[in-house]
Amino acid sequence: MYNYIVPSFAPGLAHVCNRSYAMHMTDTTASSSDRTARRNVIVLVLAQAILGAQMPMIFTVGGLAGQALTTNPCFATLPISLIVLGSMLSATPLSNLMQKHGRRAGFWAGAAGGAVGGIICFAGLFYGSFPLFLLGSLCTGIYMSAQGFYRFAAADSASDEFRPKAISYVMAGGLISAFVGPQLGKLGNGLIDSPSAVVTAFAGIYMFVIALNVIGSALFLLLDIPKPPQPSEDAPRGRTRMELLKTPRIAVAVICAMVSYALMNLVMTSTPLAVVGCGFEQNDAADVVSAHVIAMFLPSFFTGHLIARFGVEKIVATGLVILAGAGAVALSGVELEQFFIALILLGLGWNFGFIGATTMLAGAHEPHERGRMQGLNDLLVFGGVTFASLASGGLMNCSGGSAQQGWVAVNIAMAPFLVLAGGALIWLVMRPKDEATV
Repeated sequence: MYNYIVPSFAPGLAHVCNRSYAMHMTDTTASSSDRTARRNVIVLVLAQAILGAQMPMIFTVGGLAGQALTTNPCFATLPISLIVLGSMLSATPLSNLMQKHGRRAGFWAGAAGGAVGGIICFAGLFYGSFPLFLLGSLCTGIYMSAQGFYRFAAADSASDEFRPKAISYVMAGGLISAFVGPQLGKLGNGLIDSPSAVVTAFAGIYMFVIALNVIGSALFLLLDIPKPPQPSEDAPRGRTRMELLKTPRIAVAVICAMVSYALMNLVMTSTPLAVVGCGFEQNDAADVVSAHVIAMFLPSFFTGHLIARFGVEKIVATGLVILAGAGAVALSGVELEQFFIALILLGLGWNFGFIGATTMLAGAHEPHERGRMQGLNDLLVFGGVTFASLASGGLMNCSGGSAQQGWVAVNIAMAPFLVLAGGALIWLVMRPKDEATV
């Protein structure tokens, strides 16, 4: 869900970045002592920790602020949906910008989008305008998309040996943001004293969002990453998008990635509404989200090793089972500890399911098909995430008379999609190896 979720790619996925960026590295870079790469990693870790802290804050308060601003509670989570939509729509333009002008330009554009989004959201809260708040959320998606490129930037100037470590270190910055973001959110709650309860509760948080983007953008002055060369005109074209999707292994990988990410977003989006609606405090919701984000990032230190040892299909299957376990715990009750356990399992299940599916996809297409397939995959995955965000608010607020009934509806909705992904994975495993890859 959170594409602040994307930097959680594990060392086991390093070979994806190795192949993706081999064409970008010069002989001098490959044979260097990685001094430049290490400095870039430090910059990106700090960026992930500082700028990335805005995402847990926004995802915690987005639904709550939306609920306070809209007259129709079914649209409460629409701000979060528009963040994801903004991320999906800006991914290709940002990628093209980085291809032409370098990483620094793309990251500055992302930080600018985050700052502008924070300003517009602040204005929406101040004027009590839900449409204005939605517009700000859409702009925030530009930062979310740019953050997803941090892991690739870490690999750009790194040698083959250092590249997996570089990705892991940048990922670790996400753990820092998981702690920092919710704590800043708590400080922002009530920071501005206003007659409007909405302004008092949320406006201070968006002031922190603006500050994080402005301060954090200065870090990119320290990046030293060469611009990638343009591919040659005689490079092989590869299969069409439809031909790629007809490949069984690719189709199953996309399905499992979509289900893992969309279900994580479906439940996480409704969590702050459910926690507060069941009688707990906004700060309790922030703590639950923080635990969830940590569970998303932390396992990535060993997920790659598990994939290498047990096989990608088993890890994806384990992720789907853990997601089902998260739903079962959520359905067992609405005590605070049940929210914590359910959301921790949700983060862990996403980690295994999504990273495993990404690994499966990476080994199912040729290098010259990479851009086409990965772009298509992101479009489908984040299209599913956008739909899940929209559905989350409707299920939470419009499927029963209480927050508890809405929470039950959200978690029951996971079942058919888990069956779909599990069935697709079983179908793939049972196919002959030579048939599964063509």
